[in-house]
Amino acid sequence: MDTTMIIDTFWVLVAAILVFFMNLGFAAVEAGFARAKNTVNILSKNFIVFAVSSLGFLLLGWGLMFGGDHPFVGTSNLFILGSSDLSFYDDTLTSNVPFWGKFFFQLVFCGTAATIVSGAVAERIKYVSFIIFSFVLTLIIYPIVGHWVWGGGWLAQMGFMDFAGDTVVHSLGGWGALTGAMILGPRIGKYGKDGKARAIPGHSMSLAVIGLFVLWLGWFGFNPGSTMSFQNPSDVMYILVTTNTSAIAAVLTSTITSWIFLGKPDLGMTINGCLAGLVGITGGCAYVSVQSSLIIGAIAGVLVVFAVVFFDKLKIDDPVGATSVHLCCGIFGTICIGLFAQEGVTSLSTRNGLFFGGGFGLLGTQVVGILAVAVFSFVTTSLVWLALKKTVGIRVSREEEIAGLDIGEHGNLAYPDFAPAASASMDDEFMAETKEGTAVIETEEAAVDISAEKAVSEAVPVIHKERQGAKMTKVTIITNQAKFNQLETALTKLGVTGLTISNVFGYGMQKGHEASFRGAPIEARLLPKVKVDVVICKIPTDTVVNTVQKVLCTGKVGDGKIFVYDVEDVVKVRTNEHGYDALQDEE
Repeated sequence: MDTTMIIDTFWVLVAAILVFFMNLGFAAVEAGFARAKNTVNILSKNFIVFAVSSLGFLLLGWGLMFGGDHPFVGTSNLFILGSSDLSFYDDTLTSNVPFWGKFFFQLVFCGTAATIVSGAVAERIKYVSFIIFSFVLTLIIYPIVGHWVWGGGWLAQMGFMDFAGDTVVHSLGGWGALTGAMILGPRIGKYGKDGKARAIPGHSMSLAVIGLFVLWLGWFGFNPGSTMSFQNPSDVMYILVTTNTSAIAAVLTSTITSWIFLGKPDLGMTINGCLAGLVGITGGCAYVSVQSSLIIGAIAGVLVVFAVVFFDKLKIDDPVGATSVHLCCGIFGTICIGLFAQEGVTSLSTRNGLFFGGGFGLLGTQVVGILAVAVFSFVTTSLVWLALKKTVGIRVSREEEIAGLDIGEHGNLAYPDFAPAASASMDDEFMAETKEGTAVIETEEAAVDISAEKAVSEAVPVIHKERQGAKMTKVTIITNQAKFNQLETALTKLGVTGLTISNVFGYGMQKGHEASFRGAPIEARLLPKVKVDVVICKIPTDTVVNTVQKVLCTGKVGDGKIFVYDVEDVVKVRTNEHGYDALQDEE
């Protein structure tokens, strides 16, 4: 094996691994933009979609995409699985990379197209329906479009240009996302009676940002790796720079656009803006100048903000903005090739677009390709969704959607420690077992059987007696989290020795602060607060209240509230002591 083959194969290997890693990015962005009750479902979909995509592409997809130069679809050597002679594909794409290296690189692109759909149908799609749709998409639909452009089909013969997949991957995935969102319908509560979009905020913007950076990293394999060769390093590095330049321009313009038109620099829009810049440059990263990539990214960042708002006005509910990012910016990026392509910027760029003296020829070809893929993708994906709707169904029940798909579809919870439903079910189980005479308490060491009858008979009797001694008062303080340390110090100095602390969310008459998520207002925003409960007996209540007021007061709305309650009695469970004695803890 010569050095050229080793270098090219290693480069394709690295690039393919980076593109594969984008599955984590898509999973994190989608999960972050969705509600906590659907997190397991979303993570599971992003696992399963790559598995079924791999299977579909292995069984038939590759053959349909690269099996000969028939204008519409591959017809030769379709079934590679189990084939003892794959020499038919020696010169497909490149002759310097072994067959299975080329296969895997194309496979991860196929998986990306299917993953795009997941975000648009999130939080209400049946798990089995999504699996079937993904399989059909990657078995037949994606390979046919891929053949038209990259497999020597009719669009390639016309001179259609799409270097790394603006049309083949992003637009195709975007059309599947759009038809899925339209046929599924919006999530419950997404649109009010007046037709206006309501915000359904994602549960973790941290997770979404982590996912964005994983995708950004993966794109450095997605675009530069599409050279499938490292024999001209200047081309690879050039594509790396055009990719990054478009992304950073879109980050800035999407942030500014949301700031101006939505009132705040919305982080969700910035995330989608960065992805818009990356999508917008994908098709032309090897054909346009660095200066042009800056312009393309800047426009894509503006476009995606208005696209999100536009789809909301059409009542097309897309929780992550997949249609805005991948469909709109995929089409935009394909058009930009016809406008900004510049001969000679890389060794791969051989034509000029409209803005560089090439006339309308290339632009016309790009438009034809966009329209052809749009019609084919819209019709075929719609037919698959409708077939599923009429057979297995595509949407979960209303009850399951409200409760969350994690429980209904998977019987799992992403955050079990914070799930009231889990506690309720455990309580129900405990009561059911107790009725039978035995309660089972699970510990880390072992499961201990306790006779319910024995537990009752041996319980220390609760002695109800009149209040004796000093009056006991409970003081509940709700305030900003930032004030807790000062409050704790002040209470300790007063002699308060016991505190119960809770992180809570709520709002008073001011209805919380104004907020929005991707341009839609959040009607009643819960504010994060800290709740401190103390029970006092010998310290004057007025002293505690006055001290707390002095510590917390800033003169602004939101300083908090103090609630004062009479306490009838306190019982220490271990000793059965009451009143003030029960408040004392031994060291």
